[in-house]
Amino acid sequence: MGLVSYFEQKENVLLIRLVGELDHHEAETLKTDWESYLSTGDIKHVIVNLEQLSFMDSSGLGVFLGRYKQVKALEGEMVVCSINRSVKRLFELSGLFKVVQTEANEADALSRLGVAS
Repeated sequence: MGLVSYFEQKENVLLIRLVGELDHHEAETLKTDWESYLSTGDIKHVIVNLEQLSFMDSSGLGVFLGRYKQVKALEGEMVVCSINRSVKRLFELSGLFKVVQTEANEADALSRLGVAS
């Protein structure tokens, strides 16, 4: 199926919506696109909406961990929201939930970061 990534900036927050499957074929493109937004200097925090992400493998985890480190270097926060069961299990097994914050939905994630939805 592939992956479709939607990027939207709200104030100093980059909102990313992922649709489809994030595997090693798609990871490099997502990483490159994500980094290009972070490099603008206008972004401090990142929200990733995983509601429509049907699959993710370890290469996807690598993308998240690398961008998490970039966001922390900006003294920002990364929030993941609307996580489905299969992807949630991968996050749990990897220990990523120990560093990445989670919220039930986009509105809660934006509120957490002080941005009106």
